[in-house]
Amino acid sequence: MNPFFEMLSYGFMLRALIAGILIAAPAALTGVTLVLRKNSMIGDGLSHTAFGAFAIATVLNLTPLWFAIPTVIVTSFLVLNLSNNKKISGDTLIALLSASSLAIGVVAISVSQGVNIDLNSYLFGSILSVSWTDVFLSLLLAIVVVTFYLFLHNKIFALTFDADFAKSIGIKTKLYNMVFAVICSVTVVLGMRLLGALLISSLIIFPTVIVMQFSKSFKRVVIYSVAISVVNFILGLLISYFAATPTGATVVIVNLIMLIICTLIRQIKK
Repeated sequence: MNPFFEMLSYGFMLRALIAGILIAAPAALTGVTLVLRKNSMIGDGLSHTAFGAFAIATVLNLTPLWFAIPTVIVTSFLVLNLSNNKKISGDTLIALLSASSLAIGVVAISVSQGVNIDLNSYLFGSILSVSWTDVFLSLLLAIVVVTFYLFLHNKIFALTFDADFAKSIGIKTKLYNMVFAVICSVTVVLGMRLLGALLISSLIIFPTVIVMQFSKSFKRVVIYSVAISVVNFILGLLISYFAATPTGATVVIVNLIMLIICTLIRQIKK
């Protein structure tokens, strides 16, 4: 255990561990709803939007975090409304959004002069950039999301599997969809600090897909997804520290290995 405590003696590693756990839980919870509603790529589209917003804010000398959060929230509302348009599918809209946002971000960075921007930290995350402010915001996010799922799990269940039925029994579907869009947006923006724009969606998708290999109960999928998300993040962080590998990519690989193992076990049991 000495190497573990040695790792935690570094302030940036301690902040990354705490923030990562606090982000992994909300990401897994939102991921359950997105995956089961077949909207898992929304997280990818929002992360690319956040990348563009971060780049523009940095070039304009604005606070990236506070510029990116409202930008991504507005984008999530637009995706939510426009995806109902029969002329353009949700997947097509997200693909257009992802490509456009990445292009805008890259161009904004390339034409800026006198601005020092680490492109890799935006795309793949930077564990050194995590501050105590990020930890505090992550804590607030975790409290809000966990509370949302604890007290409204029945409504979330109805919205996830049959939105028309939920609306027919009096659930305010538009309101809850808006709240969920805000939660998803903030989760993506804060998670980018750790995993970056290209990898944060994996933190949302992988845990749910892993759990669905051995459980079909909605309640169990929700609980186990959170547990697996947190454990996989901690494992990825530890491996990246001792193996000197990129943290975000290592966390994704740990999730991938876990998915492969669970899939193989399921196939063997058949």
